[in-house]
Amino acid sequence: MTTVLLGFAAGLLIAAITTPVGVSGAVFLLPVQLDVLHTPNPAVTPTNLLFNVLATPGALARHRRHHQLDATLARLLIAGTLPGVIVGAIIRVHLVPGARLFRLLLGLLLLPLGGWLCLRTLRHPGSPPTAPPRSRTITALALLVGILGGVYGIGGGSILSPILVGRGLPVPTVAPAALAATLATSVVGAVTYAVLALTTPGSVAPHWALGFASGLGGLAGAYLGARLHHRIPDTGLRLLLGALAAALGSVYLTQAS
Repeated sequence: MTTVLLGFAAGLLIAAITTPVGVSGAVFLLPVQLDVLHTPNPAVTPTNLLFNVLATPGALARHRRHHQLDATLARLLIAGTLPGVIVGAIIRVHLVPGARLFRLLLGLLLLPLGGWLCLRTLRHPGSPPTAPPRSRTITALALLVGILGGVYGIGGGSILSPILVGRGLPVPTVAPAALAATLATSVVGAVTYAVLALTTPGSVAPHWALGFASGLGGLAGAYLGARLHHRIPDTGLRLLLGALAAALGSVYLTQAS
């Protein structure tokens, strides 16, 4: 019961903070699962995907009701992330099962991404002057992010959002589309892990109780975050997300050394 309550509280708090910039919060739920709740590997990844499946629909529904969802951008992202997450799930189960290597790769991902986001925000606090990326570039990026999402169980919004915003797309456009891609990717990823669990020994299936508890907390938090979308300064949220990502990356690299 303690694990369930902690998962619910963590999901609610994280989603409320991260949803306004198009991030489900799964990337910040990972250390809670690994170090506080001690979710076994590789079950931590499908558990995170289950969190995404439950947490994102509320925020998406609100964005769509207010006509904030860019369907074209969402389709470009989903076209890349869906095949990517299947490849990533296979890699996670068969090639990256150990916790040490998992932490090392996650640290190498989060530390530079967080530092880049902070520097990009400080240098260009307003609208970036760069031109938005082309459609093919967006889909290719989404494919790579989908693979990473399948490995880490993060859905991909935590990577797609800062990159697309840094390349010239506004946060109000990126956030709903990234959440839509996160939801679609997480559904396919969770199903892929469920299939792999039938033929692979070990903790491959999600931790169902924790996944549902954190997901329901994330559902409430994401809806709250979507309501605050136009009330919280984008610059402050970007700096907060960047600092958290860099800090988490440093911790994981230290633990993996």
